[in-house]
Amino acid sequence: MPDKIVNRVANSQLKTVDLEEFYPRGTRTIIDLKKWLFQELILKETEFRAHLKNHNWSQYKNHYIALTCSSDAIIPSWAFMLISTYLTPISKKIIVGNLNDLETSLFQEIISQINIEEYKGKSIIIKGCANKPITQTSYIQLIEKLQPIAKSIMFGEACSTVPLFKK
Repeated sequence: MPDKIVNRVANSQLKTVDLEEFYPRGTRTIIDLKKWLFQELILKETEFRAHLKNHNWSQYKNHYIALTCSSDAIIPSWAFMLISTYLTPISKKIIVGNLNDLETSLFQEIISQINIEEYKGKSIIIKGCANKPITQTSYIQLIEKLQPIAKSIMFGEACSTVPLFKK
């Protein structure tokens, strides 16, 4: 009778955290204010308001939105706030920044809601290979949450981890 193969990783006390499992589904969209500026540089309030009023906002239903301005224009705070009044009723989330900033913001909320009790005093592996855009800041936020309660933290896969922290 051949020896039985035992999965020691599955039977160990290691806890794996895979941020990709928490990745929120939905379309990510950048809205560039440049297109609503006079000569792509100057915000003229009356024209700006007219552009916003005539814009098809329904196309952003259930989107995660990053508001930005790719030109060197100085955009007053109220402009971003005004745009958000159109997006708030239909979008899932709005930030000012780029897509990386958006992903970081999404994961900040997700990580803050993780119940850390199951990780208390355990050796933790933070899964490293992801097909989704998980930012470096998101991994750091996870470390900040887990380090005070973890026995140890490693990064990678169970078969080849990089040690990061040990009490």
